[in-house]
Amino acid sequence: MSEVIQIHDKEFKIFIPSEYIQVEVHSLANKLEKEYQDKNPIFLVVLNGAFMFAADLLKSFSSSCDISFIKLSSYQGMNSSGKVEVTMNLSIDVENRHVIIVEDIVDTGLTIQELKEQLSKLNPASVEVCTLLFKPEAFKGVEKPKFQGFVISNKFVLGYGLDYDERGRNLKDLYQLKE
Repeated sequence: MSEVIQIHDKEFKIFIPSEYIQVEVHSLANKLEKEYQDKNPIFLVVLNGAFMFAADLLKSFSSSCDISFIKLSSYQGMNSSGKVEVTMNLSIDVENRHVIIVEDIVDTGLTIQELKEQLSKLNPASVEVCTLLFKPEAFKGVEKPKFQGFVISNKFVLGYGLDYDERGRNLKDLYQLKE
């Protein structure tokens, strides 16, 4: 893949190659395996962005688990709208279950905070967050994700499930906005 790509009106440069992503994904899966080995957790995958990460993560998680999906929306273009909208509802009973929210990226943390609050009303045994990317400079939430892959600066990224106006999700590498 090219070092620099054009999507819509922006240029992006390669940021994290797929080989490094896979190493980090396997590391996260190992940590989750140790913590949830005999607990049959529910992996709640936030669509659309986390689909690639979740697929790779769960292929590396060999213990018993359930997988479900939820669709939330808080982005418009390159910016968070500040409002969390649930566009696809939860389809699994989480009561007395350990829930791991699988997210592609946590920046402000407000979307995840809202989701955790909604889930807590359903009486799960626990709720934790596993994210591939975490932006501490942008974080405004209450609790940082327990399972974090790459800690990155507050710059726009795409690829490996993340998009810019619905483009670029299919890229195997992560790209960063070129300055």
